[in-house]
Amino acid sequence: MNYLDFEEDIKILDQKLQSLKNPYSSKGITAINNPSIIDAEKKLDDVLDRVYSNLSRWQKTKVARHEQRPRSIHYLKRLFPDLINLSGDRLYGEDKSVIAGFSVLDGVSVLVIAQEKGNDTQSRIERNFGMMRPEGYRKAMRLMKLADRMDIPIITFIDTPGAYPGKGAEERGQAEAIAKCVECCLQVKVPIISVVIGEGGSGGAIALATANKVLMLEHSIYSVISPEGCASILWRDPKKAPEAAEAMKISAQDLIEAKMIDEIIKEPRGGAHRNHDQIANNVLEAIKKHLRELLKLNKEELVYLRNNRYLSIGRETLLSKDEFYKTQEIDRPYDSIFNWKILFTNNIRIIQFIFVFVILFVLALVLI
Repeated sequence: MNYLDFEEDIKILDQKLQSLKNPYSSKGITAINNPSIIDAEKKLDDVLDRVYSNLSRWQKTKVARHEQRPRSIHYLKRLFPDLINLSGDRLYGEDKSVIAGFSVLDGVSVLVIAQEKGNDTQSRIERNFGMMRPEGYRKAMRLMKLADRMDIPIITFIDTPGAYPGKGAEERGQAEAIAKCVECCLQVKVPIISVVIGEGGSGGAIALATANKVLMLEHSIYSVISPEGCASILWRDPKKAPEAAEAMKISAQDLIEAKMIDEIIKEPRGGAHRNHDQIANNVLEAIKKHLRELLKLNKEELVYLRNNRYLSIGRETLLSKDEFYKTQEIDRPYDSIFNWKILFTNNIRIIQFIFVFVILFVLALVLI
């Protein structure tokens, strides 16, 4: 176990507990009722609860980046064992920082798109540390449009420090790819659920997290820029990252208070990196719950609610449907019952022309 700088007390207790268990473990004994071990476990649990219930935003950033924190591939293996991986954007190439494919969840076909950072040096280099390039966003768009045509819900896992800022990515249209991906998320007529499992950084995250429901793990972060980047811009000093993290309010608790996310998924005691199986079960239950809710909505409601959640940030009340479509400068889709009021409002000049033409035609017949 790799310990963070604020886990010194946890490290001491954990090492003491392991030393007490070692003689039994060497003999293959796992169930131990030794009073010393029980007491050490209780003390460790108490310290974990105390430390992790009072984390600062910068400490949460460190937990979200913990190298042993479960990555997207961990959730895919446990929640979607039959995932059919699909590659390439059909324009340039394959981006291995994003895994995408179709699977089945709770009897429902789903499209899964997951940003993957990697677990060791080799996989991190291969996955580009979770920083997507333009071809990654275009692959995601290609599959989201396919899912839309097939009426398949979309689930995304967010874990990235941001989009890749390299020269090649910029030359291939990084900004355009991110903008188009956000636009695609807003337009598809199927449910979208996004889960921030670690670090949700900048446009690299929002491109795949423009969803009907946005969920965050308890100790994950979601921000417009990394704390180090913010500190470098404001104070020209990356060492002021802790102050930047506090100012930006990047924790899940901050964001649910601001009504920018929908649910905080509880992590195991001491963070997700201490119990991979438990956090996978917690994420599964949260996704299934929200998916059941969204499947009850029709396509127009899904698009309206998804767009409105972002248009309404900073507003006291949600936009009405008429206000929403007026803001978008698009024609509102007709309900199953034909909406004569909308038809008349949107086509008043044509109706006036037809009315005048009919009057002139009748007058011509009378005079003849």
